[in-house]
Amino acid sequence: MPALEAVLSRVDANMDDALKRLFSLLAIPSISTDPAYAPDCLRAANLLRDDLESVGFDAAVRPTAGHPMVVARAKSGASGAPHVLFYGHYDVQPADPLDLWETEPFAPRLDTTPAGKRIVARGAADDKGQLMTFIEACRAYLAEGGLPCDVTVLLEGEEETGSPSLPAFLDANKEELRADLMLVCDTNMWNRDTPMVTAMLRGLALEEVTIRAASRDLHSGLFGGAAVNPIQVLAKIIAGLRDDKGAITLPGFYDGVAELPEDVAEQWRAIPFKPADFLGAVGLSQPAGEAGRGVLEQIWSRPACDVNGISGGYAGAGSKTVLPARASAKFSFRLVGKQDPEKVLESFRAYVRKALPPDCRAEFTRHGASPALQLPFSSEALSRARRALLAEWGKEPIIGGSGGSIPIVGDFKRLLGMDALMIGFGLDDDRIHSPNEKYEMSSFHKGARSWARVLDALAN
Repeated sequence: MPALEAVLSRVDANMDDALKRLFSLLAIPSISTDPAYAPDCLRAANLLRDDLESVGFDAAVRPTAGHPMVVARAKSGASGAPHVLFYGHYDVQPADPLDLWETEPFAPRLDTTPAGKRIVARGAADDKGQLMTFIEACRAYLAEGGLPCDVTVLLEGEEETGSPSLPAFLDANKEELRADLMLVCDTNMWNRDTPMVTAMLRGLALEEVTIRAASRDLHSGLFGGAAVNPIQVLAKIIAGLRDDKGAITLPGFYDGVAELPEDVAEQWRAIPFKPADFLGAVGLSQPAGEAGRGVLEQIWSRPACDVNGISGGYAGAGSKTVLPARASAKFSFRLVGKQDPEKVLESFRAYVRKALPPDCRAEFTRHGASPALQLPFSSEALSRARRALLAEWGKEPIIGGSGGSIPIVGDFKRLLGMDALMIGFGLDDDRIHSPNEKYEMSSFHKGARSWARVLDALAN
C-alpha cells in the first residue's frame, strides 16, 4: 500500500490539474429536472466515466428509467482490505434567476477574497466539487501504486429531483453495490476550519388530517354557537400535541429515543455555538422546543412535531361570516433513534380520533415515512474517521447530526444494509441552489487530502 505522505504530496502536486478537471465538469449544465438538459446529464456521466477509467477504475455508464448512473470499481489488491461504496451526484439545480449571477453559472471561475480563493459555478459545492474531492484522492493513490481499500463509486444524475430511479437500481444491483461501508460527501463542515462527521439523520413521517362536520358551510349568524366548528376542533387538537414544557404528548412518542452518550453531549456543549445568533439570523430570539434541551440537541438528536400548513373556511380579502364544513392541517414528525414511523403515525391518528367531538370525523392522508439513521457512536469506522480528520485539520471534528433527512442514505441502509459515514466539506454560506454558488478552494484541496487520510485510516 502506498505511503500516506506520498499520496498527500501527490494530491498537493496535482491541484492545478485537479481544478481544471473540476472546471470541465462544472461547465456541463447537467440540470436533471429539465428534459431539455438530458443530453448534458449524459455528457457529465460520460466525462466522469472516462475520468475514472483513466486512473484505473473499471467504469461504466448505466442506463436507468431517468438519467444514467456511473458505476466504477477498483480493487486494492490487499488481502482482507475493506470495501467502501462512495456515493455522489453529478446533476445540479437550475441556475435561475440568471440575472442574479455575477457571471455565467456554467462558466466556472476562481475568485480571490480576503478569506481565500473560491470556485464559483452552479454545482461547485452541490455536488460536483464535493464528489471530485474523493476522485482526486483515489487518483493520487492509484498514481502512487494502488488503493488501500476496495472502492466502488456510484454517481447518480437525479438527486436534485428526489432520486426516482435510485431504489430500483439499488434493488437490481444489490450484490454488485454491497460493501462494508458507504461514504457520502454531500454534507458540510462545522465551519471553514473545523471538520464534521454527520453521524445522525432524523427520520420523517408526514400526515395530513381533514376534520369534517356539517354537510356544507354554514352561516355563522344562523348556526354559530350551536354547530361544531372544524377549525376550532382542529386548533384544539394541535394545541394538545405539546405540553407546557414543549414535550410531545402522543402516547409512546418517545419510545426508542435514547439520551446522548455523555462524551458526545460534552462535545456538543463545548461547541462555540450561540443559540441567539442561530435564531437571530431568522428574526427569532428564544428556543421553542423541549425545555432543558440545548438548541443543537433539539435539532440533531431530539424528535419534533410541527404543523406545516393549515386551511379551512374563508381566507380571502375582507370577511365572510362562514362556519366551515371542513378544516385541514399538514403535520411533519422528525424522528430520531429507533422511533418507529408507523407507530408514531398510529398514535397520532388514535389521538386525533379520541379528541373528536360528536358529529365530527377525521380523514387521514399519508405523505411518506422513513426512520431515523444513526452511525453508532461506538463505530470503529467513526473513530478512524475522527482521527483522520483531526490529523488533516488540526481540530477535533464535530460528531454531529442533521435535523433534516437524506432519503438516499435510508435507501442504501434499507436495501443494502450499509451504514453511512457522511463527511463533506461544504460551508453554510456556499449558496447551494442559489445564484453565485461557490466552493472554497480550501474545501476542495483539504477535502481531497482528508479522503486520502480517511481511506488510509479505514484500511489500517
